[in-house]
Amino acid sequence: MLPRILIVEDEPAIADTLVYALKTEGFAPQWCQTGGEALRAVAADGIALVILDVGLPDLSGFEVCKRIRARSAVPILFLTARQAEVDRVVGLEIGGDDYVVKPFSPREIAARVKAILRRSPQPARNVIRDKPPADSAGFAVDEERCEIRFNDAPLPLTRHEYRLLKTLVARPGRVFSRDELMAAAWDDPGASFDRTVDAHIKTLRAKLRAVAPDADPIETRRGLGYALRPPG
Repeated sequence: MLPRILIVEDEPAIADTLVYALKTEGFAPQWCQTGGEALRAVAADGIALVILDVGLPDLSGFEVCKRIRARSAVPILFLTARQAEVDRVVGLEIGGDDYVVKPFSPREIAARVKAILRRSPQPARNVIRDKPPADSAGFAVDEERCEIRFNDAPLPLTRHEYRLLKTLVARPGRVFSRDELMAAAWDDPGASFDRTVDAHIKTLRAKLRAVAPDADPIETRRGLGYALRPPG
């Protein structure tokens, strides 16, 4: 079955070009023009990656990304006419996996889609597995499935969130600097920022609270970094 790529773009000419390029590269593109349609498509499951325009007629792409991230870890590639660094940073901090500024080459988009999918955790389907062993403080890491469970509930983590949390869970009590966490979670740490780590820790805490409202397992060590509270 070909990977389904959701294209969220309100300009038909751009969408047609992307559909053709992705079909040529062996993908099954699906096009929609609004943020509302995109949210319904992602909720239906089966989408391998979302190509998301920032300027949509109903919702901003950033808002669509936030809503997707509240329930799904599907990779997101932003498309935008904006070139300001702050827009790029915002897109990455709220859970985007990559960012391309218009005008762009359709072949470049297809190459980036392939690269993101190679790096992204792929969910295992129709496979029965033993429950992964607990690592610490209510966490269980299944590296084969690239999945982390908290209090036996699977966490909907992005690629960067998974790598960050896995790093912290592996060494409870150990304080990791932001630079160390960037090196552990990002393929190109130099392209990220200190506050990018802070933003991802914030979303991790929100997802942990969704499972256990009173839990706060990630400690902030001011001026030093972050650590996972050791058991007990």
